[in-house]
Amino acid sequence: MPFGVIGKVRKVFPGGEPRSAASEPVVALDDASFQFEEGELVALLGPSGCGKTTLLRIVGGLIQKTSGSVRIGGREIVRPTGDYGFVFQAPSLMPWRSVLDNVLFTMEILRRNDRAAHERARDLLHLVGLSEFLTARPHQLSGGMQQRVALCRALIHQPKLLLMDEPFGALDELTRLEMNDLLLRIRQETGASVLFVTHSVPEAVYLSDKVIVFSKRPARVVKEIAVMFAYPRQQRLRFTPAFNEAERIASEALGVLAPATDEMSAR
Repeated sequence: MPFGVIGKVRKVFPGGEPRSAASEPVVALDDASFQFEEGELVALLGPSGCGKTTLLRIVGGLIQKTSGSVRIGGREIVRPTGDYGFVFQAPSLMPWRSVLDNVLFTMEILRRNDRAAHERARDLLHLVGLSEFLTARPHQLSGGMQQRVALCRALIHQPKLLLMDEPFGALDELTRLEMNDLLLRIRQETGASVLFVTHSVPEAVYLSDKVIVFSKRPARVVKEIAVMFAYPRQQRLRFTPAFNEAERIASEALGVLAPATDEMSAR
């Protein structure tokens, strides 16, 4: 039995314009279906605004689906659960709290803020290279450092599933590559399953065991791509013919690159 089963999920939002009786419902997802195994890192790849974030929020129990089924670990998801960790594009750290206290906030909510929690928070911050910034405030950190804190906060309670919504999209390219490698290292250390939303083809291919490619809105799964590169991965992988081929397959599925047969016939 797969760890995660997304079956024929449909989501319709009522009305496009507030307070307008004539506005039409918006279909964000239409028959979105895929599965993944425990411990896998799955990239959800698609155009901006296609419905990837909507699906991630449904999986997280933050919003309700219109129809279909979402089962994680054999359990139908209808509300938020303490088994998940969330990382969004904006770190959303509390400016009045230190780095350490921001990480521990999750444990305070769960009423598990004990000595073991403090030790794990310090271990995580050491893992992401922030041991020297435990007492710093968010405004004293770079964007990449703030996102490392947010990642530690999402992992502090040892979630079974990590949901990441374009977490590195606002970072500069060098920092983004560093965060890609950091995520892979943390995933190896923790064994957590990961659903990772992105619209970057190279990022999806580099990070994942499997790429789920979505159409334009309303989002449907148009292709599943198994990524066979062994872990651990290094940045030099991006410059290999095999990586370029995987990018081509994903780009064709997105519709941003014409299939080779069409290009040949056009000549």
